[in-house]
Amino acid sequence: MKSVSELTDFYYKNLFPTLQKLEDDRRRLKQKIIFIAVIYTIISAILASFFINNLDIIIFIYIALGVIIYKFLVHDYTHEFKMSIIKPLIHAIDKTLLYSSKTHISEYIFNRSNLFSEPDRMSGNDYVKGNVEDINIQFSDIHAEKRNRNSKGKDSWSTIFKGLFIVAEFNKHFAGETVVLPDSAQSTFGDLIGNWLQSNNMARDELVKMDNPEFEKEFVVYSTNQIEARYILSHSLMKKLLVFKHKSKHPLHVSFIGSNIHMAVEYNKDLFEPAIFSSLLDYKVAMEYVKTLHLAISIVQELKLNQKLWSKR
Repeated sequence: MKSVSELTDFYYKNLFPTLQKLEDDRRRLKQKIIFIAVIYTIISAILASFFINNLDIIIFIYIALGVIIYKFLVHDYTHEFKMSIIKPLIHAIDKTLLYSSKTHISEYIFNRSNLFSEPDRMSGNDYVKGNVEDINIQFSDIHAEKRNRNSKGKDSWSTIFKGLFIVAEFNKHFAGETVVLPDSAQSTFGDLIGNWLQSNNMARDELVKMDNPEFEKEFVVYSTNQIEARYILSHSLMKKLLVFKHKSKHPLHVSFIGSNIHMAVEYNKDLFEPAIFSSLLDYKVAMEYVKTLHLAISIVQELKLNQKLWSKR
């Protein structure tokens, strides 16, 4: 696997000329979208004046149809961007990695991670699978949502998780189940109430207190096996997770279950969608993605080398 500096060189030497061409396409597409949006809004306003008593329905149709039209307009451009920029960049990370822009991590794997509640619907894209330095790894963007129904029977949707979901598979096995979550309780309610809430979280297994104060400020650990959890979360691994958290600047969730490590990094956006209304030449998301993957793989490699934490099963 290439280093981050090698990938940065590849990005600017090999992909920047393509980005410049795509930037010209983006400008033309932006003008086209603005023109169609103006015409669409004028026509919608005229139609709405005839159905003023059903304004809620008119607004709903206006937004829903507008989203469909926008997605139709950007579809070809988005596909070209992903095939011209994202796919080569992923192959540059490691030549064994296979990329599909339309599929994602399965809902079964997402639920198996035990990091979030089970979603009522899940979508995603930009699926990657391969073997990096003898580690089977797969990842994709994921958007998991929960259905909420009010007293009038009307549905609305809330996001459970949106971001990058990574799974590494080993041939060995964890005896228990350990999850590492962002420490939102202590940061929100303080040490006393936060500790009480964490200790009485009925949705989770037993709370594990770690002997690293900085780690304890950022994360909370639950496990079915206290001893194994402390073996897994060595000082070296806690340090790597802290580095990951500080560098990515996004909430990080990790679980160790069966023969798998699951990592979920919240971005609340689609990492690989090209920007239509800002310059592609300032585009830094792809390199943010590369750096995130490097950090994630370094954590997986740390676990691979630490043989004592694996059971003999």
